Amino acid sequence: MLRKAALLLVLLTLSEFGNAQTAQVLDASVASASNAAAADQLATFHARTEEVNLIFTATKHGKYLRDLHPSDFIVLDDGKPPEALRNFQSETNLPLRVALVLDASASITSRFNFEQQAAIEFFQQVLRAGVDRGIVVTFKSSPTLAQGFTDSAAKLGNAVETVSAGGGSAVYDAVNLATKELMDSGDQAPVRRVIILITDGEDNQSEITRRQLIDAANHAEVTIYAISSNYSNIQTRGDNILRQLADETGGRVFFPGKIENVSHDFKQIEAELRAQYVLSYKPADFVADGRYRRIQITAHNDKGIIVRARKGYFVPAN
Repeated sequence: MLRKAALLLVLLTLSEFGNAQTAQVLDASVASASNAAAADQLATFHARTEEVNLIFTATKHGKYLRDLHPSDFIVLDDGKPPEALRNFQSETNLPLRVALVLDASASITSRFNFEQQAAIEFFQQVLRAGVDRGIVVTFKSSPTLAQGFTDSAAKLGNAVETVSAGGGSAVYDAVNLATKELMDSGDQAPVRRVIILITDGEDNQSEITRRQLIDAANHAEVTIYAISSNYSNIQTRGDNILRQLADETGGRVFFPGKIENVSHDFKQIEAELRAQYVLSYKPADFVADGRYRRIQITAHNDKGIIVRARKGYFVPAN
């Protein structure tokens, strides 16, 4: 009974999410939800398109906030508050599925070795054996799956270390390959799907378009973090592309400025992956019409809080 009452109070806080139309219907399944049931609900996005899952982070003055509540946020889906909140929880230990996508084209040869070492250190620090898994995708004129899913940081590091640079650049195709691998990871319970892309962003070989790639990543609930290998002080077209890939999937882009800062940026990504919230909800006026539905999530009363999440999703057509 206490759990039922608590969940009812959580739902009622949605009245603060936007306007009086925020629904006050509590599903019977939610009223009896346990942690296991909540996990099952979070894994159902592809099977039950009337339920949307968001993994997001909240920061203030550069620090991650880990003690926020549903009433601290305003959520709008297609411009309307959700019909029902299914689940909201802080997830600091959500299992990670990490795809490192490493540019091995000729344009980055001069700084490739340092980037390799930073990536190897990242896997050593982040991967928890038996919990997290990673893959390595490298690309020149076409992408290569250098290492499939494993929880062994040593295997992932070896795949990174044995790559040699030189050739064209198929950034979008490589990220798309990583997205497909993450989507087909076979996980039934909730996981955090992440791509870490190291490149200068310049693509001259891909078959897939940037827009198609972003749509595919959002469909797979993949977050893209990008580290620019352009170490000049001049923003390039490639840097803007990386910013778009990160922004539209709820990730971040890093501009190290100099090669020695790459390790620090990996540590920033590591910190963010351990400070996240999981929100699932039923959209209002949901119709399976193939449209793109935009998501907006902002802090309710504190404009100093920065919330980062994917920008929207496509629903399938009947």
